[in-house]
Amino acid sequence: MTTVGEILTFLETLAPRAMKMDWDNVGLLCGGRNRPVTKILVALDPFEGVCKEAAQWGAELIVTHHPLIFSPLKAITDETSIGRAVQLLCAHGISAINAHTNLDCAPGGVNDCLAAALGLQDLHVISPSGVDALGREWGLLRQGVVENQPLSDFLSHVKAALRCEGLRYVEVGKPVHRVAVGGGACASELMDAVNAGCDTFVTADVKYNQFWDAHDLGLNLIDAGHFPTENPVITLLAAKLAANFPDVTVKISETHRDCMKFF
Repeated sequence: MTTVGEILTFLETLAPRAMKMDWDNVGLLCGGRNRPVTKILVALDPFEGVCKEAAQWGAELIVTHHPLIFSPLKAITDETSIGRAVQLLCAHGISAINAHTNLDCAPGGVNDCLAAALGLQDLHVISPSGVDALGREWGLLRQGVVENQPLSDFLSHVKAALRCEGLRYVEVGKPVHRVAVGGGACASELMDAVNAGCDTFVTADVKYNQFWDAHDLGLNLIDAGHFPTENPVITLLAAKLAANFPDVTVKISETHRDCMKFF
């Protein structure tokens, strides 16, 4: 019988804990390592709706990108969404594992999946943080190339490829060819994209002043949304889990969606 601990060990071969940011919270955040697992629900977020879906489906484990618990909790009550989620998992004996910034940085992780979804070729890690056990460079951002094209064409491609409701962007009068990507809130790394010689950067959660910074630096900057830029990795996670644990049923959440809409 497969256990939570065995699945955690496997996930940490894909995204080693040593690759996480110092401030992050990853790994087993609810449940027990010795608990048996026959069903895994995979989702980007461990929000209350995902926890309800896991309970209704009979899953013993949820595997997510974002952590169930990020900031220290002073109380776990039914007065907050996180409190209700934790109580629901505990009541149904469901464990929760996440791989967050370690999966962002890992080879084959969030940003490689984002680059693949956008069709980038000749991929490289921007400002590598180190080399993994297989000799592969790892780090936060990726860069690659696309066929030289107007920004308007690339915007249409990004929106379709990531199924975005909408995009925010700054255009600096350059065509798109060398593209940097950073799933989620990576706009603070835009100087790395500039220094790598990129003309375009796709990320999310861009602040007002960061758009101006990109404008002044001559970098096309595209905010494609947090959920759309990170969600491509979920398909990979589910596939890896299913392949390595054939006695376990693995399913991607059917209810979890981006809550952000455009009017």
